[in-house]
Amino acid sequence: MRKLILHLKGEYFDEIKAGRKPKEYRLVTPYWEKRLVGSSYDCIELARGYPKRGDTENRLTLPWKGFQRETIIHRHFGPHRVEVFAINVAVEPKDRNPGAAGPLHNEG
Repeated sequence: MRKLILHLKGEYFDEIKAGRKPKEYRLVTPYWEKRLVGSSYDCIELARGYPKRGDTENRLTLPWKGFQRETIIHRHFGPHRVEVFAINVAVEPKDRNPGAAGPLHNEG
């Protein structure tokens, strides 16, 4: 099973887990292009920081729903517009079971 693992700041992890943050942003860089463009994953694992193995409270596994490129202004990236990969991390009731659904959109 191909799994994309993203380590998040606590505030962003909590917002996603609560269903209030549907996208996680990563700057368009060669590092993220290599991992996302043309790739497909079975699921995405979100981690609050770097939790210990077996710490399920600080990990969230969701089905891979793809990403899209966007240009945004976000306090985390500074005051200027930046191009990002907007990774779909919307939490839906069916997402409690990572095998419940396949990708909705996979740009590549």
